[in-house]
Amino acid sequence: MNEPVLQGELERMHPESFSWALWCCNYRREEAEEVLQTTYLKILEGAAKFDGRSSQRTWLFAVIRRTAQERRRRQWLRGHLFDRWQAIQPEPPSAPDPEGAASEAESSRALLLALGELSTRQREILHLVFYRDMTVEEAASVLSISLGTARTHFERGKRQLRKLLAQPGGPA
Repeated sequence: MNEPVLQGELERMHPESFSWALWCCNYRREEAEEVLQTTYLKILEGAAKFDGRSSQRTWLFAVIRRTAQERRRRQWLRGHLFDRWQAIQPEPPSAPDPEGAASEAESSRALLLALGELSTRQREILHLVFYRDMTVEEAASVLSISLGTARTHFERGKRQLRKLLAQPGGPA
């Protein structure tokens, strides 16, 4: 069936289709509108094709019903996964006092400045090990360098970082 004829049939059956979509969505109008829109897209993009084994009306209603079921299943799965995720999340930390927040911000700034003074290789190794939870061996593999070179840069980077952070006034 060509697209103009198909669109004409969909328009003709729209009132009945919308009524059926409402029923499939427990009379939640917004959900029914989305289901019907998704159904029309499936049909017009060719994801759902009429094969002639039933009437067009029967086929269209079946596509609407399946689309509503798929939507419910996705929503249930999202809700179920979200509930599981919520159950394993730790309680949010209490808000720090303003003095503690300022001190933490200052420490973070000092750390970033100190990291900026390290060589690129040392920064990369430290980042992979401390922020990406890799071993020195894994970091060496990521950076395509030998394990000995990675260990050397890791140790030198830590030593230089300690030295820079211990200076009075911190890194320049």
